[in-house]
Parts: sequence; structure tokens; C-alpha cells
Amino acid sequence: MLEGTNLFDLGEEELDQLPFGLISVDRDGTIEQYNAYESRLARLSKERVIGRNFFRDVAPCTAVQAFMGRFNLFVDREGDASESFDYVFPFTFGKQYVNITFVRSSKDRRIKILINRYDE
Repeated sequence: MLEGTNLFDLGEEELDQLPFGLISVDRDGTIEQYNAYESRLARLSKERVIGRNFFRDVAPCTAVQAFMGRFNLFVDREGDASESFDYVFPFTFGKQYVNITFVRSSKDRRIKILINRYDE
């Protein structure tokens, strides 16, 4: 993550400048923000994903214990500010090996999903 940067204070333009994918969701998984980096690598436009459920509508491959299960535990657990793990997105255009980090806001119920690709 960028040292000293509070991801929850960044505007859309600043989010689009980040060197990694970022998806902001509520605690049910509804997408509120989707940065340009993630849009480009997942090949999904912002317009197509904002307001939709990440696990059910956008990335159903994540509706498994290894991803959504961890997300739900992270949401329910409270306390920890972040959690990271490795994951493989099985896109039809090729697998993407990534490190996922969940980051919770200290001010409200939003969660950022950071996606760092290993193969870039």
C-alpha cells in the first residue's frame, strides 16, 4: 500500500491513479467504487459493475470459502484493520495470480479490496 495514504479519503481521480486494483464495497459486497486499474485488468467497465454485488454478479468465481468466506469472516470479526491472502482469478482470457488485501474503514462500514497482480 502507499505509505501514509488513507485510501478512504481518496477521490475517484486519485483512486484511478493507484498502481493496483481497488474495489470499494459495502459489507454485503455491493460495489461502490471500482478504479481504472482494476477495470482495465478485469476487462469490466466501471459502469457495468458499480451498484452490483461483487461476489454474485461481477466475480462469481470469488463466491467460495477462500475469498467470500474470508470476506464474511473479516466483516463479522471487527478489530483487524486489514487481512491479506493469495488468490487466483480464473478469467477466460487467462489466470491472474494476485494478492488480495481487505481494508476496513475506521469511520464507517466500507471495505476496500486491494488487488495486486503477481504477473506484471
